[in-house]
Amino acid sequence: MKVLICDDQALIRDSLELLLKLEKDLEVIGQAQDGAEAVEQVARHQPDLVLMDLKMPGMNGIEATRQICARWPQIKVLVLTTYDDDAWVFDAIRAGAAGYLLKDTPRAEVIKAVRGTAEGKAFVDPAVAGKLLGQVAAQQNQSATLLTAKLTGREVDVLHLVAQGHTNASIATQMHLSEGTVRNHVSAILTKLEVADRTQAAVLALRHGLG
Repeated sequence: MKVLICDDQALIRDSLELLLKLEKDLEVIGQAQDGAEAVEQVARHQPDLVLMDLKMPGMNGIEATRQICARWPQIKVLVLTTYDDDAWVFDAIRAGAAGYLLKDTPRAEVIKAVRGTAEGKAFVDPAVAGKLLGQVAAQQNQSATLLTAKLTGREVDVLHLVAQGHTNASIATQMHLSEGTVRNHVSAILTKLEVADRTQAAVLALRHGLG
């Protein structure tokens, strides 16, 4: 497995290279001191994985990750940095990073993450995993709010049940309504959400976390 190391500190780069060279299945094919050099090295050597720092002079690791993932989607980028600030974490993942580790990660875990990331697994430091999950939840809640703002409270309840696969008869029984009333609610939901049928409404609901 070919690995490229990108970090603006020579001591860090050399330490990582020594660590990786102890593993028979890992080969360090180059070092880069900033994002621009990392992109150039990737173009030249086509590594399997890039160990990427984030805050560097010139082109930072976020932009380098974005360019590498866009141009060579088969190449994995594993972030290894000291920064666990929300903005750095989210920007790195949005840019295409396959994993996010902090530099105080034990050496054995770094090696495990390098191998695993190259195989398609995702490794995220526990210190930042909670932030990512929180961000996903917040986005889902915001998205769901935008969707349900178009509907009445009763229509939202009906949509929940539609998304769970219930028929009009089943919904009528659970909500103590007539089937005709349920049909009217479903019709209103389709109109307000601008979808053609209840299947599309269900997919939209699930996509927004309303299943």
